[in-house]
Amino acid sequence: MAEEAKAKGNAAFAAGNYTEAIKHFTEAINLAPTNHVLYSNRSAAYASLHQYSDALSDAKKTVEIKPDWSKGYSRLGAAHLGLHQYSDAIAAYKKGLEIDPSNEALKSGLADAQSAAPSSRTRSAPAASPFGDAFSGADMWAKLTADPTTRAYLQQPDFVKIMQDIQKNPNNLNLYLKDQRVMQAFGEENPLSEASRPNKEEPPVKKQEEEPEPMDLTDEETGIKNRKAEAQKEKEAGNAAYKKKDFDTAIQHYTKAIELDDEDISFLTNRAAVYLEMGKYDECIEDCDKAVERARELRSDFKMIARALTRKGTALVKTARCSKDYDTAIDVFQKALMEHRNPDTLKKLNDAERAKKELEQQEYFDPQMADEEREKGNEFFKQQKYPEAVKHYTEALKRNPKDPKAYSNRAACYTKLGALPEALKDSEKCIELDPAFAKGYTRKGAVQFFMKEYDKALETYQEGLRHDPNNPELLDGVRRCVQQINKANRGDLSPEELKERQAKAMQDPEIQSILTDPVMRQVLVDIQENPRAAQDHMRNPMVMNKIQKLASAGIVQIR
Repeated sequence: MAEEAKAKGNAAFAAGNYTEAIKHFTEAINLAPTNHVLYSNRSAAYASLHQYSDALSDAKKTVEIKPDWSKGYSRLGAAHLGLHQYSDAIAAYKKGLEIDPSNEALKSGLADAQSAAPSSRTRSAPAASPFGDAFSGADMWAKLTADPTTRAYLQQPDFVKIMQDIQKNPNNLNLYLKDQRVMQAFGEENPLSEASRPNKEEPPVKKQEEEPEPMDLTDEETGIKNRKAEAQKEKEAGNAAYKKKDFDTAIQHYTKAIELDDEDISFLTNRAAVYLEMGKYDECIEDCDKAVERARELRSDFKMIARALTRKGTALVKTARCSKDYDTAIDVFQKALMEHRNPDTLKKLNDAERAKKELEQQEYFDPQMADEEREKGNEFFKQQKYPEAVKHYTEALKRNPKDPKAYSNRAACYTKLGALPEALKDSEKCIELDPAFAKGYTRKGAVQFFMKEYDKALETYQEGLRHDPNNPELLDGVRRCVQQINKANRGDLSPEELKERQAKAMQDPEIQSILTDPVMRQVLVDIQENPRAAQDHMRNPMVMNKIQKLASAGIVQIR
């Protein structure tokens, strides 16, 4: 239930419904109060609503529960930063970096906190910005995230870079007035617009009738724009070549696109896909690693990071030669799912785990050693050291899971130990592996007899006799079962035995099915009230068999 509430909270958060997200995270916390992730998620939701005091409280709880989790300190730093507690924010980010020195989010947060700190502003002594606090580190990103339109822009690396440039120097805003996304970020409907006005007391300047002419681009800006456009053309050409399975040509186009524009990681992930198809797994993995590193630098869409990690995991699976090789791939798939829970990635993870398990069994398979372990188990069995015998029989089955003798022997040990469900399971596995092996039937019949399921034990012994008609153990088992069944038929059971047998029978699904069958219920009524009808019923083999089961269970008596 806690996971369900958490999932709802995550969905609400992703949709920008932070109040709704807080509601669901709170519900999850009430169900799982020691789950540090829930406090972390709620802290992020509070911060998105600028409720930094509540965000701080949850962040403190996060690090209290999980002091070695770096993300908790990221939440703590963001909350302190939102409250303008710069020294505390810096300390929190530094603490997180001690745990995870390569964490880009912590590095970025620390840089924001240090640049926002009063001492930093005094040293650099920049000119006062006419835009107030609109561009303060955490505040600006929180406001952009809160607005649905600008939140979508944050998935675009070039927009993020523009906002980072404006954040470093607010006066650079003039360089990007041509960009409609930037205008939207500072438009009438965006939270940044009010904070960015030079004088909040004065109304905004009324727009002129004519739009101002766009500023001329610098040579550098023109070059960047042209290179990005050319890079997209190269990507499209690469896609077309890939569809035609002209992989060498596709590689050339994607490589050219990367050279022209290193801020679009789809070029890297596309080239990695081609390398994967070509069987060049090392090159694929290298491109995926570059894509993840660059995406974190650019704060790219988490789905792109997940895609790169999934592609890397796929390449690692292709190169796996032993069970341990799968560990790295499994770890990469798990990281990808942390970025974005994609069904395809989840399937690849499950397939990798299954393949690892199968390979482990193959690597461990050794029939000769299995026979040696089984013999060791036999020696302990003779000494009546049944737990030790079970240990060696289990090892024998790990070495050779297809050995019916090991299952039969372990079933005998479990029977001696009174572990009847385990003994029954092993004896059934023994019969499954070798239906002609009489020991399997004697083991299973013995377990059923001890469980006082005499009719079932009789069926098991009779089935064994079809494969080995003269087997003395099976014949003796039939004799003992018939004795017990006849004893019930004659009513020779003591009141205690009858009560015990009836109570056990009522838990048997087969007995329950017989008693609830309308036809059988009428048969039982006729047996008591209409002897002639009862005789007719008894001529039906199927009815007679069911009556016999009820008699064996002590439910009815046949005289």
